[in-house]
Amino acid sequence: MSVNFSEYITCLDEGDHEHSEALESSYHEAQRVMSPRGLQNYLEGMRAFCTLGRGQDLVLTYVQEMPGVAKEVGEDIIPDIVEAMMKLASHTSGSVITLIVASLPLAASRLGDADVMRGFLKLLHQMTGKAPRGLRPMMENLDELLSKLTLGGLRRWVMWGAQAHQRDLDGQLAYFGLQTESARSILQSERRGTLFIDNQRKLNFYLRALWARAFFMRPTAGDFESRQGIRPYIERFQIHVPDAFDPFRGIDGMEVYRATAAHAAAHMVYTREPISAEQLSQAQMRMIELFEDARIEYLAYSEFPGLRKLWLQFFTSEPGENDDYGKPHETMDLMMRTTRAIMDRDYRDESDAINQAADDFVTKLEEDPYNPRLSWMAGIDFYNKIVEIAKIPSVRILSEWPIPYRDDNRYFWDFSENMFESQGVDYLPTSQQTVRRYVSLMEFVNDLDSEMTHDNPDEILVLATELFPYEDMGVSYNEMEGVEPVSDPYHYNEWDYHVQLARPEWATVIERKQGVGDPEIMDEILTKHKPIASRIRHLIDALQPQGIVRRRGYEEGEELDLNAAVRAMIDIRRGVMPDPRINIRITRHIRDLSIVLLLDLSESTNEKIGDIAEGEEGYEDQESILDLTRESAGLLSWAIDSIGDNFAVHGFASDGRHDVQYYRFKDFEQSYDDEAKARMAGMKGGLSTRMGAALRHAGWHLTQQNAQKRLVLLVTDGEPADIDERDPQYLRHDAKKAVDDLAMQGVYTYCLTLDPNADRYVSRIFGENGYSIVDNVERLPERLPSVFAALTG
Repeated sequence: MSVNFSEYITCLDEGDHEHSEALESSYHEAQRVMSPRGLQNYLEGMRAFCTLGRGQDLVLTYVQEMPGVAKEVGEDIIPDIVEAMMKLASHTSGSVITLIVASLPLAASRLGDADVMRGFLKLLHQMTGKAPRGLRPMMENLDELLSKLTLGGLRRWVMWGAQAHQRDLDGQLAYFGLQTESARSILQSERRGTLFIDNQRKLNFYLRALWARAFFMRPTAGDFESRQGIRPYIERFQIHVPDAFDPFRGIDGMEVYRATAAHAAAHMVYTREPISAEQLSQAQMRMIELFEDARIEYLAYSEFPGLRKLWLQFFTSEPGENDDYGKPHETMDLMMRTTRAIMDRDYRDESDAINQAADDFVTKLEEDPYNPRLSWMAGIDFYNKIVEIAKIPSVRILSEWPIPYRDDNRYFWDFSENMFESQGVDYLPTSQQTVRRYVSLMEFVNDLDSEMTHDNPDEILVLATELFPYEDMGVSYNEMEGVEPVSDPYHYNEWDYHVQLARPEWATVIERKQGVGDPEIMDEILTKHKPIASRIRHLIDALQPQGIVRRRGYEEGEELDLNAAVRAMIDIRRGVMPDPRINIRITRHIRDLSIVLLLDLSESTNEKIGDIAEGEEGYEDQESILDLTRESAGLLSWAIDSIGDNFAVHGFASDGRHDVQYYRFKDFEQSYDDEAKARMAGMKGGLSTRMGAALRHAGWHLTQQNAQKRLVLLVTDGEPADIDERDPQYLRHDAKKAVDDLAMQGVYTYCLTLDPNADRYVSRIFGENGYSIVDNVERLPERLPSVFAALTG
């Protein structure tokens, strides 16, 4: 893609060849890592830096460095960077801003998260007001600083130097240049034990080795005012962990990270339903959290016994003199001892109440560890016992759990915004939702005049059976006055490759019916493609099931071949070695197959095929991709119907994840008659291609069929795409996951694509032997039946 940069970089020399090459090269790199919106922000940033009037070096540095920043922390940071540099422009020189922009890729790689990066930009702005002379030397030493400090540690180091050398400009230069003893001393005191960014890759491999899937982890910086930081938490399928961990009672920081990552991952793997927080006090919730944490850890170390040792050491280690967490409150101590009693069955506590609670909970765990009420009931019972033997502290104390690897448990609580909740059609405002109301006959008759005449009704009235008028017309009210019925919504999960998890009930499939056409159009296809039909007849004869077949000449079989037996006896009388193959083997040649022919009916299928351009005479008379799709579907339907296989012809298009439209032109139980032909003749193209949801729904229809072999034969003219998804890889990965899931259910998927550029993605979705590319679209009616014969013969 070539872009005219003249309107964005008016400050650069138009004839400078080196500048042009740098711009083109950097923009191509940005295209690989940014969406269209990100690219637009990137270009607008060029314009903004030009308006500063701080020289060409600043603009070129921005152009060259931003793709690297976007690759590390995402493209959404770019507007924040531009805004931050605009604010700095009134406090410092252009050369310092250029140095800051040049250092941003390093900062992004070390900080590792967009929110933490925004905190870094905010720190730079604060520094310009308190120690502006220190910006340049600090940027020159940023690599060493960020390799030893978290963002919180860097902030405290900066604030100490700014306060100590507030009026000493030379002192600022020396301190932030790491040339003074005080700078090195404060740096060493703020240095944390283990940085997340240095061990993120190891932790990813660690979790993948345990559960054979990827978990997305992000660092958080919450230790601006203290070295303790914020607790880990799980939000939007992402594990948020502190950007550094100090050793905990002799346990090194890497062990703390392993325990933290494994505990959070166990929540995501073993938590299947949310826990209701209705009418619970904060103290009761903390007790329930204790047992829910113990439950998911029990499931984890039952599968991986080494995890028990990893977590148990946090409850058996003794606090030191300089323990940051201090001595726990009496109630917190009881809770920790209860956790240890559950985890370590050899441990017996001095309190009988703790031993009894642990024994009862473990017994129930062994019976049904996935009981959604187990942790709730155990937590409430334990709360009632604790009230009798100890004083319940304040919510603040209860919330400060003295074990660093435990998260804050927001993941499993059932609040108004919870990731367990369905996000299907109920996302619409109530005023825009269509309600199905099951009514009696009298209610139906009273509302009939208004409810069934609107194309997008507020209500759909449902009766148990069809209602006919008193006059014997043979036509129901629904046929006379009702609109085309819409099915109940089908919700399907969708795979998010970023976090390697399925978004629950993310896509909504709604079965609709298109208009009908003239069934003779489908009959004329055989006449139009007479040579192809003639070749298909030979395929039909070859694939026709032969029923019971008797084959002679076997040593073992179901029947005796009398002629061969007589010849064998004659040979024996003659003293000759007889032929032992005197049996007949009976085989049944029956095709036990169900197939769904799934047609992509997106807007691109309306494109014309031919050399006549749009607007010229004869353009409308050219065939479209949709016409060829209809013809190939007609030929294949005729062939399969002649063979006798069980088949259906369906189509799909989408208008976002909430409206994946699925069309059933011919169903399995329906014969290939004039009604089915009329449906196929009336098929139309429009909207987009959300392939994964359509494949899952087609697979669901196939699983309802009692067949030995099940096949989805997909005909498409392009890659998966939809209006609400900007990332081209997202729907490709989801389609691949749908194909893999169907394969696990015994449904084989094969793709016939008309996209000449499909080589770059189709094999990743359907596998090396799961697709064919039709280079010449006009040959589709010929290729489709032959592909079917090759797959099912």
